[in-house]
Amino acid sequence: MKQIHCSSLKNTFLVTFLTLISIQCFSQSSFSNNFWENVRFGGGIGLNFGNSNFNGSLSPNAIYQFNDKFAMGVGLSINYSKFDTSKLLAYGASVNTFYNPINFLQLSVEFEQLRVNRKTEFSTFTIKDNFWSPALYLGIGYTQKNYTVGVRYDVIHNDKRSIYQNTLIPFIRVYF
Repeated sequence: MKQIHCSSLKNTFLVTFLTLISIQCFSQSSFSNNFWENVRFGGGIGLNFGNSNFNGSLSPNAIYQFNDKFAMGVGLSINYSKFDTSKLLAYGASVNTFYNPINFLQLSVEFEQLRVNRKTEFSTFTIKDNFWSPALYLGIGYTQKNYTVGVRYDVIHNDKRSIYQNTLIPFIRVYF
C-alpha cells in the first residue's frame, strides 16, 4: 500500500481550495452585500446506546452559500464514547466545501482535525493516549431542499489514529 505524505497532501488540498475559490469568485454574476443572507446553519447529532456502552456526538456547522452550486464553511465537532473499560473524547474543527453540479447531486470535500484523548483501563494498569487525528473526506450525496444523504470516504484514514473503524462513513446533512 502506498503511503501518502502529509505535506504533499496539504499542498494539493490548498491548491484545490484556492482554485475553487478563484473560479467561484470570477464566475459569480451577482454578489450580495449582506453577508448573513447567504449564511446557513446546520450540522449533526448522534447518540448510540448499548449494553454498558454509550456514544454521543455533536457537530454544529455554518456555511456560506456563494450561489446555487457552491458553498463553503466551517464546523466544530465533539464526540464522547464509553465502552466497558475505555473512554474516548474527540474534539476539533473542520473546513467544508460543497458543490452541486446538478440540483440533486452534492459533491463535498471536508478536512477535519480532531484532538483525541483515549483512556483504557485494565485490572492492573491504565493506558492513556492523546493525539491529533486528521481526516480528508471526499463525499457524494443525494440532495433534496435542505437535506443531503450520502457517503464520504476518508482518503488519509489511519487505522491506529482514526476514531472511525471504516473509511466509508454514511452521513445526513441538514442546513437551514
